[in-house]
Parts: sequence; structure tokens; C-alpha cells
Amino acid sequence: MFCFPQQRSRSHHPADRRTPDRRAHHPDLTKLLGWKAMQKEAELSGAGWAEERKWALRMGLTGADSIDDKSIPTFARGELPHFAGINTFLKAPYAEDVTEVQHYDATVLGIPFDGGTTYRPGTRFGPQGLRKISALYTPYNYELGVDLREQMTLCDAGDVFTIPANIEKSFDQISRAVSHVFSSGSLPIMIGGDHSIGFPCVRGIAECTSKKIGIVHFDRHADIQEKDLDERMHTTPWFHSTNLPNVPAKNLVQVGIGGWQVPRDAVKVARDRETNIITMSDMERMGIDKTAEMALEMAWDGVDMVYMSFDIDSIDCGFVPGTGWPEPGGFLPREALALASKVAAEGICGMELVEVSPPYDTSDITALMGTRVIVDVLGSMVSAGTLGNHKRHIDKPVTIPHGEFEGNRWSNKR
Repeated sequence: MFCFPQQRSRSHHPADRRTPDRRAHHPDLTKLLGWKAMQKEAELSGAGWAEERKWALRMGLTGADSIDDKSIPTFARGELPHFAGINTFLKAPYAEDVTEVQHYDATVLGIPFDGGTTYRPGTRFGPQGLRKISALYTPYNYELGVDLREQMTLCDAGDVFTIPANIEKSFDQISRAVSHVFSSGSLPIMIGGDHSIGFPCVRGIAECTSKKIGIVHFDRHADIQEKDLDERMHTTPWFHSTNLPNVPAKNLVQVGIGGWQVPRDAVKVARDRETNIITMSDMERMGIDKTAEMALEMAWDGVDMVYMSFDIDSIDCGFVPGTGWPEPGGFLPREALALASKVAAEGICGMELVEVSPPYDTSDITALMGTRVIVDVLGSMVSAGTLGNHKRHIDKPVTIPHGEFEGNRWSNKR
């Protein structure tokens, strides 16, 4: 076998041979996050998971005699198996009776509306897309050392009944639904839908409180012009939100704005109202920690609570093709998750995840990213102990009447 002379000579040089005592380069494993997270898992309760398995056997019958794992029911119920079952978000309980949302720390609401879209429709299927792919996840995050099933309660209230041909009626329905959930004390988590829903979502919260609300908005687009195509579209939510008496424009912070899709009409409004814009270039220059710190400082200045709006197109379109208005140069996924988590850790009064458009998605990766943003936000609040901080500000709760009905739906009378 041919070998270069210098290689042959080096292989026999005593100084190049590694000896057992030369291990100083190895790190102290106890300083690694992976080691710490492994230890932290032991501190988490397993009571919630045990309760869910008992519930599954009650609702789905006990499994066949040949099944060794006696926690497996005949009919799929709850988290497992991930490929089966009727999907809610994260396989959470379905609050078919929406008056029951008061029993949960957070409530997911689907808002299947894309009537405010100006170019590529399809976000009306966003709630379906996120619920479907969310079945991949468990409620446990290794690095955070958080188990949502053990440390909080979550339900899915289904979808708001929007009116496809009427923007304003849909807005009224959305505000009514959000105000119901917020008034109950449960944290509303809205899955859109296009970004026009931002206005009615904020309005639904604002009408339940006399306190002031700031907004942190992740996006590539400013979305603050008054009208688009003569209507209140997905490019206009923050103009109308900051017209509300308890939503000051000075506390609107928009992170990630930039590129070739920011209309000058929006820029004029932002300048006139003295809102706050942190561009993608600003974030790159300052770093994630400083960007989050600045966004929180401006959003929380003189207000009582903060609302989060996360547009999936704030992330570089190479990672999220399934969106109505894709733009290159956005956040990397890790940057987006870190920023959203840091903002959420201070506590939020509500959140929307918008502009996921499954018809344009590839292998569900956009919906998966949207799901990850939501669970990271929830996990961050649980870890920081800020989940539920919004409750003390509900001083004008609304009461919405429900219809009268007795009996069981679609069943034979007995």
C-alpha cells in the first residue's frame, strides 16, 4: 500500500500517540443543559399521564386480552397513538360545551377565515393543518423540563363560526368568541386564519378590561395601514387595534419587519402614530437577547398586559412555504422560537398564530412550525410561572347567552 513518507513517519512518532491521561479537553457533563434537563425530568409529576390512561380505558374500553400493556384501550383516546384519533390541538380535551373553558388554564380557538387575504387564499384551513400535525408532539419538552399535561390544563374549543363572504360579521363573531374565553379566565390561543383576525382578537380582549394592553407583533410586514382594497384586510389589523381606547399605539412593537413587501402607506401610519419597529437587520446586529429585552421594554411601558401576534411569514420562507405572503430573509426557526419564548416568559394576555396556509405547504412543515411556536410559548410561561397573570385584569367580563337544549345529540331516545 502506498503511503506518503510524512504520514508514515508521523504515525510512529511517540509524541503523537494519545495516552490515557490526556483527557483535559473533555467537558464537565454536569454543566451541560442535556445533563441538567435529564435530572429535572425526575422532578416532574406523572399524575396527569396516569389519569389520562385511566380516562382512556373508561372512554375507549379495555384492550384485547392479547395486549400486554393494559393501559391501551380498544378505541384510541387521548395522546396515543399519534397517528390515530380525532385531532384537537395537541390531543387536548375538546370543549364542545364552550362554557367549560373556564376550567382550563388556556383554550385553543381555531379561526378559519381568509376573507382578509389579498393574494394567496387558503389560511382558512390553517386550524385544521396545525391540529393535524400537532399530533406529532407530546406535552413534554426535554430542554425546558416542562410537561404541559402535568403543569397546566389546556382545551380546544373548536372553531369560531366565521362568515366567508363578510369580513365585518366575521370580525364580530371572532371578537365575541375571544371575549368569552378571556372573560372565563382562560388564556385565549387563536389559530388563524389570515392576519386580519388580529384586530377582532385584540378587540375581544380589550372590551373585557379597563386596563391597557401592549402588543408584540412578529412579522415581515407592518400591517398598520387603514385599508387595503377598500376593506379592513390582513394588512390593516394594527391601525384599528391601536384605535381602541386601551391599546396605545406607542406600545405596539413590531419585530422582524423589512424586505420588499412593506407598503409605504403602512410606514406613514407607523411614523405618525410613533409605533416601534425592530427590523430583521436590527435583530441580527443586536442579537436575540437584546432584541427581546428592547421589545419587552417598549411593549410593557405603562401598560398592564401584553398580547402576542405571531405571523408565520416572519420566518424565512425557505422554512415556511405554506403561507399567503412569503418573504425571504426572515427569522431562522431557532431565532423565532427563542424570541417568542422570551416575550412569553413575561406573561401574555392572549396569542394569535396566523397565516399558515396548508394548500401551499410542503410536508406540513409550516403547520409544524406554527405548532412549535405555540407550545414553546406555553412552555415558556409555565417555566416562568407567568401563566394566568392576565386574570387579575379581567374587570369587565362579558356574558354571552347560550341556546336551550336538552337530551343527547344524534342519539336514540330511551
